[in-house]
Amino acid sequence: MALPPDPNAPQDFDFITGDWRVNHRRLSALFSNCTQWTAFEGASSTTKTLGGFGNLEDNVLHFPTGTVRALAVRSYCAAAGTWSIWWLDGRSPTTLGVPVVGRFAGHVGTFYADDVLGSAPIRVRFVWTAIPGENPRWEQAFSNDGGKTWETNWTMAFMPVGGQAQDPSVRGRGVAAP
Repeated sequence: MALPPDPNAPQDFDFITGDWRVNHRRLSALFSNCTQWTAFEGASSTTKTLGGFGNLEDNVLHFPTGTVRALAVRSYCAAAGTWSIWWLDGRSPTTLGVPVVGRFAGHVGTFYADDVLGSAPIRVRFVWTAIPGENPRWEQAFSNDGGKTWETNWTMAFMPVGGQAQDPSVRGRGVAAP
């Protein structure tokens, strides 16, 4: 039984609800002026939770070294007008990642966090692009200089399962600025 959505729920992430094939590209080495990328396939399925104030994205990533399952957990804070996004990786099933926090402006959502890579502090940036009539895109970038410069190190291009474009009215309405 599906529970009814809250009529006041944000629609920012409505564009990603459903089942997707995913083309991943990941930078082969970080902070080393690397220009080599590793490409691999995956799949994701996103469902709304919390009456529409959250969603869960179940992922299968077919890395060249083996298949990994992961989960993105998103929740909306109405008081702040921001989304928080956590990552739970099947390779470390007892560790929930530091959340990136941010919001959409137009058709682009930008989210930031302070984290640690190895033993060095970094800034993390996620950018979601959801232009009506186009397939969604996501990218991750790291900064090791406090956000002065950014190195994009992972991109994801989403294609609806079955190859059919998703209804533009659904994709377009989910990205209004809070």
